[in-house]
Amino acid sequence: MTERILITGAGGRIGTLLRPRMARPGRVLRLHDLVPLTPGEDEEAVTGDVTDPAAMAEAADGADAVVHLAGRSSEGVWDDVLHTNVHGGYVVLEAARRAGARRVVLASSNHAVGFHPRSGGAAPDHLFPRPDTFYGVSKAALESLGSLYADRYGMDVVCLRIGYCGPRPLGRHGLGTWLSPGDCARLVEACLSAPEPGFRVVWGVSDNTRRWWSLEAARSLGYEPEDDAEVFAADWEGEAPAEDLDPERPTVGGLFCDPELDVDRLERRAED
Repeated sequence: MTERILITGAGGRIGTLLRPRMARPGRVLRLHDLVPLTPGEDEEAVTGDVTDPAAMAEAADGADAVVHLAGRSSEGVWDDVLHTNVHGGYVVLEAARRAGARRVVLASSNHAVGFHPRSGGAAPDHLFPRPDTFYGVSKAALESLGSLYADRYGMDVVCLRIGYCGPRPLGRHGLGTWLSPGDCARLVEACLSAPEPGFRVVWGVSDNTRRWWSLEAARSLGYEPEDDAEVFAADWEGEAPAEDLDPERPTVGGLFCDPELDVDRLERRAED
């Protein structure tokens, strides 16, 4: 039987990295994005907006599972973040429910807990939300929506509090927060295949020597990370302490916790 997995935001950074790594015999990846994508072998492409219920209902039709990556990936003015990330998250979950997709993986973020202090590999997955931005608030809200759909409708919903996923870490802080593309795919596969996970929140991070967060919950789903950002450590040896690890900002969110990211500044930028 062919398995069909809907990936929203498939044209984004993480979606692009996942596509070749999620290819499997007997699996079809349905790629959803705002812009048209060219499907490869065993892929389907659908174009639409995650905030459009009719478009998402069509995209989710026949899907066995959904990997929701779409949305704003950075801070913005409240109305934009609310509409795209929070309302869009609701629309995706509702479309999945109506289509009978029993498994949903949601891309959350470390910014949902940005005001928590950094912790040497011990911070548990279920840290209470302390968002550092409107973007972080939207990810905390997405986690809450996932919890509601899991409890009310019996769906399996796993939220990934991703550090940073890319070919290499971004700056010195990335030695603690990096999620390699390969480990990202391994984590998503674990979320898709774990038997009856119910609702879970897990850290999306590789097995980094300097990681800030626990991997216990992710490993309980079957995640076996293979990569460590320490192989990039030499890139920053000998440099002055990085601003993004300033001891005056000992939080997960670092610079994102500063009032420089206030509403007035964001609104002025949106008007320019």
